[in-house]
Amino acid sequence: MSLYIGKSELMIKRMSNIEGHSVGNIIQSISDSKSLDLFHSIAKGNMESEKLKETKGLSRKQFYARTSQLLKQGLIQRNKGSFSLTCLGAIVYHAQSVIEAGVNNYWKLKAIDSIQSSAEIGEHERTKLIKTIIDDSGIESILVAQR
Repeated sequence: MSLYIGKSELMIKRMSNIEGHSVGNIIQSISDSKSLDLFHSIAKGNMESEKLKETKGLSRKQFYARTSQLLKQGLIQRNKGSFSLTCLGAIVYHAQSVIEAGVNNYWKLKAIDSIQSSAEIGEHERTKLIKTIIDDSGIESILVAQR
């Protein structure tokens, strides 16, 4: 007995694999500190399963629950016992790095907010203020482009 899947059925099957992928589900998959730490370790380079389990101090069940969620959301892939980021995972990792930079500059961002709200400043003065206070070029470019 052979199984034949027509082109339209194959397309539907592929599309069903996309279901469940949402920004909320992706963020939830890295929302706890241990999952985020695991995701960071994988992002830094291909990591073998056994090495990850040992270095992260996770039980076997915790490790598999977290990696299966990252796999399900399409953030990581497994190849011959090693994990690496997918293209989507690389984008999420970059976005998370931008958020982290924002958190690291929290007080500087608050100062800019405070100055902007207390006085009407022109676009040139606003840009100069941002470039003076912020020393992260990524955050700086986001803020300059904001208005």
